[in-house]
Amino acid sequence: MARSAIDYGRLVEQALRTVVRDVLRRLATEGLPPPHHFYITFRTSDPGVEMPEYLRERYPNEMTVVLQYQYWDLEVDDHGLSVTLSFNDVPHRLRIPFHAIKVFADPGAEFGLQFTLEPEIVPLASSERKPQTPAKKDEEEPRGPPKGGAEIVALDRFRKK
Repeated sequence: MARSAIDYGRLVEQALRTVVRDVLRRLATEGLPPPHHFYITFRTSDPGVEMPEYLRERYPNEMTVVLQYQYWDLEVDDHGLSVTLSFNDVPHRLRIPFHAIKVFADPGAEFGLQFTLEPEIVPLASSERKPQTPAKKDEEEPRGPPKGGAEIVALDRFRKK
């Protein structure tokens, strides 16, 4: 069987990241209707993550934040979200690029997404797209078995049983 040049796993995860973006945009404009609330786990060392250094030292790999009662000034663009959260009663502004998100969950709706692939760092909805040109015969990538095997987006733990 020939190996596909289409990276379906990455395309699916990119599409699911747009779901996260669209939900957070609604939250920013319409507010948070009960019973919804969001847990966002992200890689703290990814490029573009902005957070206080003491939090980065405490959470060097990943951190989970909750958007429910105490969050302010949520802004969402094609690259990520910015939000002010309180840590020990001190407000701090965080910037979380979408590519840094590992888990997005809404326990109120029993919904969750888990991102398992290393993301490409590109905006989700770029207004300028470069046309794709086919590779020349002498520039084709070598074909072989895919690295790391198939990746699966796990949603079952948030479904009703």
